[in-house]
Amino acid sequence: MGKENQTTSAMEIDNQKANSSDQIGPKFSINVLQLLKSAQMQHGLRHGDYTRYRRYCTARLRRLYKSLKFTHGRGKYNRRAITESTVTEVRFLHVVLYTAERAWSHAMEKRQVLDGPNARQRIYLIGRLRKAVKWATLFAQLSAIKGDSRTSLEAEAYASFMKGNLLFEQDRNWDTALLNFKSARAVYEELAKYGDLENQVLCRERVEELEPSIRYCLHKIGESNLQGSELLHIGEMEGPALDLFKAKLEAVMDEARSQQAASMTEFHWLGHRFPISNAKTRVSILKAQDLEKDVLGSSANSLPTEKRLAIFDKIFTAYHEARSCIRSDLVSAGSSENVKDDLNGLDKAVSAVLGQRTIERNLLLVSIAKSKLTKRRDDKNERTTKPEELVRLYDLLLQNTADLSDLVSSGREKTSEEVTFSAECELKSLAFRAERCFFLGRSYSLAGKRVEAYSLYCRARTLAEDALQKFKAVDNADQVVIKELKLLCDECRSNSCIEHATGIMEELKAPENLSQQISNIHISGVDTKEKFLLEKLEVYESSVGDSNVRSAARIEAFPPPCQTIPRNPIVLDLAYDHIEFPSLLNRMKKETKGFISRFWR
Repeated sequence: MGKENQTTSAMEIDNQKANSSDQIGPKFSINVLQLLKSAQMQHGLRHGDYTRYRRYCTARLRRLYKSLKFTHGRGKYNRRAITESTVTEVRFLHVVLYTAERAWSHAMEKRQVLDGPNARQRIYLIGRLRKAVKWATLFAQLSAIKGDSRTSLEAEAYASFMKGNLLFEQDRNWDTALLNFKSARAVYEELAKYGDLENQVLCRERVEELEPSIRYCLHKIGESNLQGSELLHIGEMEGPALDLFKAKLEAVMDEARSQQAASMTEFHWLGHRFPISNAKTRVSILKAQDLEKDVLGSSANSLPTEKRLAIFDKIFTAYHEARSCIRSDLVSAGSSENVKDDLNGLDKAVSAVLGQRTIERNLLLVSIAKSKLTKRRDDKNERTTKPEELVRLYDLLLQNTADLSDLVSSGREKTSEEVTFSAECELKSLAFRAERCFFLGRSYSLAGKRVEAYSLYCRARTLAEDALQKFKAVDNADQVVIKELKLLCDECRSNSCIEHATGIMEELKAPENLSQQISNIHISGVDTKEKFLLEKLEVYESSVGDSNVRSAARIEAFPPPCQTIPRNPIVLDLAYDHIEFPSLLNRMKKETKGFISRFWR
């Protein structure tokens, strides 16, 4: 009886030790946001390539399974679940995390399908988001038990973010989606106050990425008075967490444009009114006109140049879509002449507007190139502009202006607006020719061709003065262009004077330079005035030179100069032809013949 009590007490003590050892087990630490951000930026999401990131997650999971010896069977698949007792290393938590990331990236990959996902693809997309929520929830549960407090907080924020994405895509339960996004934001706001500087910056970036989704949820609930322009401004932010929001925003804007297109029946251009019957054409034109407000409005100068160039690309895409719809309607118009005339006029008008936007984009490129023309390389190692690049840009502008002028003047009956527009194109072409001639002269100047550069500067000045007089004679002329032409005239005059003076100086110094070059010529090919290090070893003097000056070290001449060396005497063997050598016939082997060969003697 006593032994049984001792045994029972011993077992209780062992159980208490085991429980205490489980409770004091090691806590794993994962910097979730920093780990995921680094993986996303290095494997495709810097450029929005979700396919590459999904493949990386798959390869990463394969390596983790093999290193942990946690494979699911060699032949038949036997699923092995990850539970609390399974997590003995931090890599098991990585398995769960990357599985959630793989499902999320697969869903985002389906979201990037051209023209949007269809009904079948959307069902699959939502299924992958559900899978991501499932694994993110498991990751949060395991981190709460096996991870430290910071890891547990980040895992909860990650799971809330995934749940919010799922509800966001399903277009329902906006209250729950808002709650999840807010809880994730609250966690990242707290984490941004602690840790190292890099982690604080990442947490603040994630808070900024979550803000548009929260505002959009408030907008859908009705607690926010956001306008469409404000939503577009929010959608200009960058980040992998915003891609789902951008896709949703684009769908909302397309729906709004479709409703607005119902009231758009005509397209006005240079005094003409062209009816628009195709709904897709209306939507494309409305989309282009909305984008034009950003690059042509009062707030255009506040946008960075890269953003403006990207908006121009979107404008071109929208107008090209409109032209393709118009030409499809032309094919199916049949023999109706009135309909064909309207469609041809609409095609001409859209093409003309597209030509105008092309000229504006090229002018933006010219302004960027001019800003980099005289600027030296900075810390970012930006490439400076050469004058030849500006010459090429002005060639494009001249071609664009000529094409636009031909397009406008191709009609039978011209309106007063078309005549005025053609005259403006001619004036712009003259100004572009003056600019092109100036930068062509600058390229010749850099090449040292003074006569050609001087002639081109004088020609550019003549063209600029002619264009300036014509612009001043026009009512309501563009004052910016007039100011640029005045500046161009001054630059042409100053540069022509500089080229003239430089050419005269070079001509006067030519004999002096020639005599100096001749005086420096040596037969040995080496300047003997300054000796090399190996020739003055007895003197302590530096032959490497100053570290701030890029000069060759004078240690030894390389390649070494040619030296004369003595040659072996030439021996002529004259006695060979007069020597009589003895006969060797007696030493030669005699030929023996057989019995049959005797008959053939």
